[in-house]
Amino acid sequence: MQTRTLLDGQKFQITIKRLCHELIENHGDFSDTVLIGIQPRGPYFANRIHHELSDILKKNGIRKGDLDITFFRDDFRRKNGIVSASSNHIDFIIEGKNVILIDDVLWTGRTIRAAMDALLAYGRPAKVELMVLIDRRFSRQLPIEPDYIGQKIDSINSQMVRVSWEETEGEDKVVLLSESIK
Repeated sequence: MQTRTLLDGQKFQITIKRLCHELIENHGDFSDTVLIGIQPRGPYFANRIHHELSDILKKNGIRKGDLDITFFRDDFRRKNGIVSASSNHIDFIIEGKNVILIDDVLWTGRTIRAAMDALLAYGRPAKVELMVLIDRRFSRQLPIEPDYIGQKIDSINSQMVRVSWEETEGEDKVVLLSESIK
């Protein structure tokens, strides 16, 4: 397996700061905007964005939640065995709010479609935007494009993007994994 590092160390942190400044340009003080991390890996990214925004704006109270999409996916019935869902952690209504959906990697777009369906249980947002750390832009199966992108990459379906977070894997790092050609 060949490994190519896409983001790590200081470049990882600079990317998060840049994305936060882009959000501030478009959403000001976040009085009408909420952050929603898409389970299972989006909440790590959403937590980082939330923490950084709170530091930059010197403001507590930016609303953030975690959204489980397990039973909204179009493939959950195709999995073998019992499907186990994550829990939702959204303690606010999104009616009339600007929602920033946050996930680590955008690949086919199916996760985002499921998240938009699941989101409606919490109200009708004024606007929904998408933030991703990595955009695998040439593998889309649905017409979904992110508004905020950490890094765009060109990859093929046999490659895999792995995002590691300090909180769970001990380091902030994004790698592209490819099968070795013999």
